[in-house]
Amino acid sequence: MARAALGWGVRELAERASITANTVTRIENGSDAKRSTLEAIQSTFEAAGIEFIPENGGGAGIRFRERKGS
Repeated sequence: MARAALGWGVRELAERASITANTVTRIENGSDAKRSTLEAIQSTFEAAGIEFIPENGGGAGIRFRERKGS
């Protein structure tokens, strides 16, 4: 969901997170991943302005972080 919100392809996310495109595809298809890989992806999304929303009864999600001064 975060990748789509940013308009990134698999290769762009992989490059920005310093992982392989195959790893991104496997994770998106439901395969397990190392914690360090998931942290790299999350950090990459957060640096791009994505905020992760915890599950609150309606399910976990994402949104763009509010810009300061907005």
